[in-house]
Amino acid sequence: MKKKIVLISCYLLVAFLGCRQSNHSKIDLQNIQNECERNLTEVIVHDIFSPPVSSRIYAYCNLAFYEAARLNEPTFHSLINQLKGFDSVNTNKYPKANFDAAAVIAFYTTAKALVFSKETINTKLEVFLNNFKAVTEENVFEESVLLGKEISSIILKRAATDNYKLTRGMPKYSVFTDNTNWQQTPPDYFDAIEPNWKLIKPLLLDSASQFKPISPIKYQLEKNSLFFKEMMDVYNKSKTITALEDTIAHFWDDNPFVTNHKGHFTFATKKTTPVGHWMGIISILSKNKSNAERAYMFASASVVVFDAFIACWEEKYRSQKIRPVTAIRTAIDENWEPLLQTPPFPEYPSG
Repeated sequence: MKKKIVLISCYLLVAFLGCRQSNHSKIDLQNIQNECERNLTEVIVHDIFSPPVSSRIYAYCNLAFYEAARLNEPTFHSLINQLKGFDSVNTNKYPKANFDAAAVIAFYTTAKALVFSKETINTKLEVFLNNFKAVTEENVFEESVLLGKEISSIILKRAATDNYKLTRGMPKYSVFTDNTNWQQTPPDYFDAIEPNWKLIKPLLLDSASQFKPISPIKYQLEKNSLFFKEMMDVYNKSKTITALEDTIAHFWDDNPFVTNHKGHFTFATKKTTPVGHWMGIISILSKNKSNAERAYMFASASVVVFDAFIACWEEKYRSQKIRPVTAIRTAIDENWEPLLQTPPFPEYPSG
């Protein structure tokens, strides 16, 4: 009987140690960026970052990942050397580094500095480091960590000077009584989001107004005016929406904070931002790509979206175009409700 107990105990010990080893071996550096993106998106949704602020977080994190991952393939060149405001990275100091691991470390280290839920990101990073360390030689592990942290420090140095902190302390947007311009919208009449985002330093653009769009249609309520015709198009369409159109609209509804009112109760629904939506799409498109290719797709898309939000928001608060919910309730139907809740910033151009 004692022999059986000893044998069973030995078996369980071997099984336990085997499980521990297999958990460490599950680290998949070939597909880990998609996991990083999902984890970051979950934190951004939880922390309720606005679309412009989210674009900033994704851009810096994905640039950090790319600058390490690209080192696996000589045909991929540094992006930060082609963008505005970055120092260069001396990658020759770390010849033994695992570049894929360094990319993950750079990504999470950068993310931790930019989000509110720092402990959540730190936990993800610690789990990765523990698993990576268990299956890696000590000098490789140490150089990978050093490279990842150095890349992150260069990314964060640029982030610290992009005017984000400046815009945090600026006055709120003033809403004027002129009903031809944007007004705070129902049901909660929130303050305007990021009215000073045009001051954020772009990564590619020379200025926020470099590609200034044409002016929006002038506010006019005469029945033969283009504004009135477009307003009626929106109003009439809202009465004939099909089930398929409803599904499509909700699929693309990336308002990150929607309030729901049921009688005397109010509760919020948190969702991904437009940037997070596109990061999810890139995860699908990059399925069969190499790590460097995938990292380039995420980084280049993030850079473009970062600058696009700066240019878009610059025009929004210049033209201050009225929202359909305000115009229609004023001119046609005071009880009209749009299919989707209107986000709190001017209408034109679409984000």
